[in-house]
Amino acid sequence: MQPTIGSVTSGKPVFKKNWIPPLFLTLTLVAAAATLSDPVGATSNLDAALLLLATASSIAILASNLPLQSVLFAAFITALIGGAAHGLSARTGLPFGPLSFGATSGPQLFNTVPWTVPLLWVVAIFNSRGVARLILRPWRRVKNYGFLLMGLTATLALAFEVALEPFARVKHLWLWQPTKIPVTWHGASPLSFVGWAFVSLIILAIIMPYLIRKQPGNPSAPDFAPLALWLGAIFLFAFNSAEAGLWSAVIVNATLAAGATVFSWRGAKW
Repeated sequence: MQPTIGSVTSGKPVFKKNWIPPLFLTLTLVAAAATLSDPVGATSNLDAALLLLATASSIAILASNLPLQSVLFAAFITALIGGAAHGLSARTGLPFGPLSFGATSGPQLFNTVPWTVPLLWVVAIFNSRGVARLILRPWRRVKNYGFLLMGLTATLALAFEVALEPFARVKHLWLWQPTKIPVTWHGASPLSFVGWAFVSLIILAIIMPYLIRKQPGNPSAPDFAPLALWLGAIFLFAFNSAEAGLWSAVIVNATLAAGATVFSWRGAKW
């Protein structure tokens, strides 16, 4: 029996896998409409709908294999900690560095953090975990698999953040204030990425036990849906960066997408 970090899930999955293709089709159509209709630097109701659909799809994918109450609790914790960390950073400069949110990021919760930020965390963490599971399939029976999964998920979430920053700059979602660190990535200092990785690990340490499948049986078939969502987000970020002429971001995003695809395919074939 494969060792795990722990397990507190109960019940049975309530979502059916045949619900996911219609969600993905709707998500794709909204993404295409948002990408083609919005000028550079603008946001719209389509962007909000896209984020809501991506979050719903991320939750539905997990809920097709795990109890819904466990998935919703994990989503709540992810949104709470991620949103609180960004709100704290806007007030104090920690853990990501000093930043201010633009009007295009949407109405703010508790007059501190836009409602879009917690949902971004859910999309990033849930789908990074799905991609990490694909990559690590050859090692799913090793003793420290749970900790490997946490580490790789945090790394992929960090890659998501690297791809997100130029997009956020193009869309004026937030503005980073200058720091004493002279090196930045499209306005974001290295502190922001260190903070993102740290917060990701805190979130994962709390939610991972709730995302462990208790039912015995053979390992499930590879699930490519999280990879599709993760890549879809990276491609969207790259497209907007290309429209704005941020070619360094496009190259980095393409490299991240290619690496995730190759290693996921390799793991899935195991």
